[in-house]
Order: sequence, then C-alpha cells, then structure tokens
Amino acid sequence: MPKIIFVQPDGNRQTIDAADGQTIMEAATTNLVPGIVADCGGGCSCATCHVYVDPDWVARLTPADEIEEAMLEGAIDPNERSRLSCQLRMSDALDGIVVHVPAAQF
Repeated sequence: MPKIIFVQPDGNRQTIDAADGQTIMEAATTNLVPGIVADCGGGCSCATCHVYVDPDWVARLTPADEIEEAMLEGAIDPNERSRLSCQLRMSDALDGIVVHVPAAQF
C-alpha cells in the first residue's frame, strides 16, 4: 500500500496507508487527519480538503484541471503548491508523497 505523509502546521507528521486508487482526501478522512474536513465528500466543490504538496512531489502529479483551479481560488491562503486532496488519486508512483495541511483549516 502506498503511504501518505501529512505534515501539520506545527511540524507533526502522520503517515498513513492508502489503497491504490483511493484519493488522498479519502485516506485522510478515514484516518481522521486533523485539518482535512472534506465537507463535500470529494465532489471538488468546497476546498476544505486543500493541501500544499511538498515541492519534491509537485512535478509528479497530473496538473489541476479547470474545475479544481477554480475551487482553489476560493481556498484560504492558496499558493503554487495548492491542490485539493480529493483530486489526487494514490498509486505506487506516489508512495511516500508528502502533503502539508494549511494552518487556516483549523
């Protein structure tokens, strides 16, 4: 199973396993990762699963589509590494991905 490392604003790390094909948001909510609320349940319509992808991983991801980019405009404190975790599907290629939970989501 691929692993996801969530970094909290205080620097604490939580490593969780994700099933192949599962979204980072689904893995986060199943494992009660603080700061990942996912109000819309993964419908790409709320931005409450916003994360900052670690710089080493950004280039490995499929770019955000227009819908995700539009939702990120409404996220709190977005930046060039912002993604909605509901749009990031896990695979062996993403094993060990590091994502940072924005402080504004607490």
